[in-house]
Amino acid sequence: MASKKAILNKIQIVLTNHFETPEDAFNFFDKSGDGKLSKSEIVALLKEAEINGFIRGLVSSKLIDGYDKDGDDKIDWKEFKKAISEIAKDVK
Repeated sequence: MASKKAILNKIQIVLTNHFETPEDAFNFFDKSGDGKLSKSEIVALLKEAEINGFIRGLVSSKLIDGYDKDGDDKIDWKEFKKAISEIAKDVK
């Protein structure tokens, strides 16, 4: 299984290489346009980051568990920014 650092590194690469800003990435993956990333939208981001299919489900659940502060089982823009800043710190 891929290490946490390897997974975070892949996410960081997708966000920095494919998008001008983290907000562009958020808006791209927010397919429903509701201002929040659902589990399926997070799975799409992880798929883009070439995270293995089995691990995508686990990682998306962990991301929601760790960053969903309002308890709606989704990641809003504020929660996403916090996750991105922590990913950037962990990758270094």
